[in-house]
Amino acid sequence: MIEVKDLYKSFGDKEVLKGISTVFENGKTNLIIGQSGSGKTVLMKNLVGLLTPTSGQVLYDGRDFVRMSKKEKVMMRREMGMIFQSAALFDSLSVLENVMFPLDMFSSMTLRERQQRAMDCLDRVNLVGAEQKFPGEISGGMQKRVAIARAIALNPKYLFCDEPNSGLDPKTSLVIDELLHSITREFQMTTIINTHDMNSVMGIGENVIFIYEGHKEWQGVSADIMGSTNKRLTDFIFASDLLKEMRQAVTHKS
Repeated sequence: MIEVKDLYKSFGDKEVLKGISTVFENGKTNLIIGQSGSGKTVLMKNLVGLLTPTSGQVLYDGRDFVRMSKKEKVMMRREMGMIFQSAALFDSLSVLENVMFPLDMFSSMTLRERQQRAMDCLDRVNLVGAEQKFPGEISGGMQKRVAIARAIALNPKYLFCDEPNSGLDPKTSLVIDELLHSITREFQMTTIINTHDMNSVMGIGENVIFIYEGHKEWQGVSADIMGSTNKRLTDFIFASDLLKEMRQAVTHKS
C-alpha cells in the first residue's frame, strides 16, 4: 500500500499539487486520471522520487520515502517496477537481454538463474519464442509486453505505469489492461496507472483517483463513475458522445 498525505508540489510561484491525500491499495489496479496539466504526471513523479515534494508524505507500507536518505531511496527503488509510455526498450539488446537488464544490475543471481527468471517473465506475458528478436522486429503491443516482463523481473511490490496503452489500437490496449490487472492480482502488487484511456478506467479501474487542477477531486471504483454527481468528473469522463449515451442508458435503467 502507498499512502499520500497532504502532498504539495510547487515550481517557483506555481503550485501544481495542492494538498493531495489518498491511498493506493495493494493487489488492485489504481488509476490516476485527469486532463492534461492537471498534475497527475507530477504526482506520479513525486511517488517514484523523480521529483521531491514541497511538503507532505509518501508512505510505502508505512515507510516515508520523502525523508529517506539517498542510499535508502536506492534500495527502495529495487522494490519498484516501471513501465514507460514509449516502452523504453534498448534497441541494441534482444528481448531476453532487455528483460534481464534489471537482473544484471541489481540481482545476485547466476547467469543461468537470470536467464531462467527472464524466460519465466516472458512466459507470463506470452512472449516465449520472441526472446532472440530485437525491439525493432516486434510490434508495439509486443514491445509493451516486453516492458511489463522487464518491470516484474525483480518481483516488485510496487508497479508504476505511465500511459501503458499510448499508441496502441483498442484490441491491443485491452490485452495490456488484462495483463496488468492479472499480474497485479497474481503478485499482489500495488499497481498505479497514469492514463487517459477511458476503456482502461471502466475496465480495470478498481481504485480511480481523479485529479483536477492539482487537487484530488474524486476517488472511487469505476462502477461508481456512471452514477457520479461530480460535474467535473462527469464532464471529463463523458466527453465523448458514446460514453454520454452509455451513462444515459444506465441512468434510465435505474
